[in-house]
Amino acid sequence: MSELSLSTILSTVVYGVIGLALFLATLWIMERLTPFSIQKKITEDNNIALGIVVGAVILALGMIYSAVID
Repeated sequence: MSELSLSTILSTVVYGVIGLALFLATLWIMERLTPFSIQKKITEDNNIALGIVVGAVILALGMIYSAVID
């Protein structure tokens, strides 16, 4: 088993913060590019199809960012 060092922990935290920042920036851009409010459509209008699409985008972004960070 590999030894857990300070540099390993620090790099994990840094990459986690970078991934989270990229994720939030992407969601902000997606919200700005659509002609409607994604949050309003999902919560107030109960648009299940849009919720599924946004969920798929979130999963895809997670896979892409995971591959990039690795």
